[in-house]
Amino acid sequence: MVITVLTWAGSWIAMKMVVPYIGPFDFVVVRYVCGGAVLLAVALATRRRLSMPSWRDTVAVGLIQTAAFQGVVQQALVHGGVAKVSLMAYTMPFWVVLFGWMLLGERPTQRHWLGIALAALGLVCIIEPWSHVGDNLSVLLGIAGGLFWGLGTVLAKRGFNRHRPDIVVFTGWQMFIGGVAMAPVALAVPQIATVWNTQLLLGMAYIILAASAAGWLLWLIVVRRVPASVAGMSSLGTPVIAALLAWPIFGEKPAPVEGVGMVLILCGLIVVARAAGRSPPRPLPA
Repeated sequence: MVITVLTWAGSWIAMKMVVPYIGPFDFVVVRYVCGGAVLLAVALATRRRLSMPSWRDTVAVGLIQTAAFQGVVQQALVHGGVAKVSLMAYTMPFWVVLFGWMLLGERPTQRHWLGIALAALGLVCIIEPWSHVGDNLSVLLGIAGGLFWGLGTVLAKRGFNRHRPDIVVFTGWQMFIGGVAMAPVALAVPQIATVWNTQLLLGMAYIILAASAAGWLLWLIVVRRVPASVAGMSSLGTPVIAALLAWPIFGEKPAPVEGVGMVLILCGLIVVARAAGRSPPRPLPA
């Protein structure tokens, strides 16, 4: 989880850097078709079977967790800064708690609720609903991305419980399917022309190999091993690190109240991590 958080924090910086050179939907297609192809090639090289025990679950996760999530988030980055968009997308853990309770029967403990409350208070400090919210469109798109990601995470967890697919093959297919699903949107929606330069090539290399192929594989390994609510809450470290990186790189200096929000989010993570350590997850029936 720590490696995943650090890798994805860097990916938000890379995504913002490539925004001026490629359309948001073209980006999603290139990122996930290539990232999925890399993992499927690894599966073939390691002699894994490419068939899936449940194509329905794989397609559902690909459409929701990959295509829908990344499509709205990348569009949000066109209109807003890294810090605010990433933090809005990371309302995901709260959606995970809701969907996990509804679909998986993962009832949160008191410690989980305490961690969620601290993190929620931190997000409120960062959103600052009592003041003017800069670009409302980017905020709404970011929150929609969090909802899609949360639902996709819970559906992936349910698929692992029911069918126990090969993690490399599952990750590769869901990414590839999500990328292909976005191709018609990329062709239909007007976007800027792609400008292939050094910055775009280096950014896409990091995003495809590290953030997509490796990052999503690590993420789904975590989702398979721990309760969905714990995985979701642990990921909240990513936007905090991304916001801190955006400060020196893009000049997105966090306001004092945003700094308080980041501290509250980290406190929530610590509480949830301790709760996970004290209460081993009870395996669900297949």
